[in-house]
Amino acid sequence: MNETPRPAADRLLGHRDFRLLLSGAAAAQVGNQVTLVALPLVAVLELDATPFQVGLLTAAETAAFLLVGLPAGAWLDRMRKRPVLIRADVVRCLAVASIPPAAALGVLTMVQLYLVALVVGVATVFFDVAHQSFLPQLLPREQLVGGNGALETVRSSAQIAGPGLGGGLVQLLGAPLAIVADAIGYLVSVVLLTGIRVEEPEPRSEPGRALRTEVAEGVRYVLRHPLLRVIATATGLSNFFSAILMAVQTVFWVRTLELSPAAIGVLLSVSAVGGLAGALCAGPLARWVGQARLIWLSAAVSAPFAMLWPLSGRGAGVVLFGIGSAVVLFGAVAYNVAQVSFRQTVCPPELLGRMNATMRFLVWGTLPLGALVGGALADVAGPRAALWVCAVGFVLVPLRLVFSPLRGLRELPVDDQDRDQDEDRDQAAEARPVS
Repeated sequence: MNETPRPAADRLLGHRDFRLLLSGAAAAQVGNQVTLVALPLVAVLELDATPFQVGLLTAAETAAFLLVGLPAGAWLDRMRKRPVLIRADVVRCLAVASIPPAAALGVLTMVQLYLVALVVGVATVFFDVAHQSFLPQLLPREQLVGGNGALETVRSSAQIAGPGLGGGLVQLLGAPLAIVADAIGYLVSVVLLTGIRVEEPEPRSEPGRALRTEVAEGVRYVLRHPLLRVIATATGLSNFFSAILMAVQTVFWVRTLELSPAAIGVLLSVSAVGGLAGALCAGPLARWVGQARLIWLSAAVSAPFAMLWPLSGRGAGVVLFGIGSAVVLFGAVAYNVAQVSFRQTVCPPELLGRMNATMRFLVWGTLPLGALVGGALADVAGPRAALWVCAVGFVLVPLRLVFSPLRGLRELPVDDQDRDQDEDRDQAAEARPVS
């Protein structure tokens, strides 16, 4: 009698190393979400920062993708990924842990916040590129959508729990001390990542090859691939307008809607329910409508709800902001699961780091630019006007996806070379013990 196949979720959670990777991501993400609330509140409440200064702080957090985004991929293709993940978390832990003592001694300044944001951003570049390149070494191709969905579920769950926790800690302890939770999250992540036992092969690199040559290979691969090029363009534009939102939302909440830190945490947590729903639904939706269709449908259907952000107001009007964020996050997470899984599947293993770094450079490199534009707009015309620019941008971005080859596809193509690589990777995965 044939044995009943185990559900996909059980197979993933039965994979010891993936379980540790997932748990580490959960710990770090909860801390991240606390800081998402606490760091801008440190600037606004403790240091009386202007909208442009808050925008500059947001830009500092993401400027690393422009500064080291491309070479990071080439460097990572020459390294084992797990040690990079651990070192990046150690650096992030030490950086954010410097804020509470400086505040307690009365020497905290915006300059220190900018430096912390920049250091954390550089470490995050290496962590994120290594993380996306490490997952295909743990899981076979057919489990990548499930694996990415599980990671997005963790991220979305943290977006629900973290901001509420962060808002409560800021209300109870003050914004600087609340950031200790982020440092603890990174530390827990380090411990869990250290326990992963997968044997990473030594990356093969041709001796004497210039870093510039290897970086150029990753850039060419992305720009010459018709679907990756479309995804990079649309995601980069979406992130530009997302950065406008990140730069102005705290100022808008505190000074326009007059929300308390605890209320801000609750608003972010409620909004994040949409992201969790998107992570849970991404796999079933991809099977129902097709992975290619999910990429453009998720963006096109959810983006118009961004118009609720500038329409929100004090009191009950805050609900509009929460609804808009929940629906936009649903679409964004479903979109990310589909397109990241495609990128991991289609790219040759030896180019994964450079491909992911190139994509990160193109799609996250717009974040500091959007943050600066958002801060400047809020300074000149007010936070609500900046939110209108952001909302209109969100509505227009999906047109790049709708009027592209993606609209004529149900599933994303995998060529013969990719299938051969998938078979090799699957055979290697079968040979590894799973506990």
